[in-house]
Amino acid sequence: MKASELKELSQAELEQKLAELKQELFNLRFQHAVNQLENPLRMKAVKRDIARVKTVLRASENA
Repeated sequence: MKASELKELSQAELEQKLAELKQELFNLRFQHAVNQLENPLRMKAVKRDIARVKTVLRASENA
């Protein structure tokens, strides 16, 4: 997900997206622990998306 797409979302939608991404990261970590992870690069992408969402949330708080 791109930062420009995130900027268009409301505060509640961003918080919901953050919760979904954290849940997905948890599931990916669990799959990794039991050696069933098909695409290990997905973990990196999810972490970056979480950081993007947090950055947009923080920027909206400061504005």
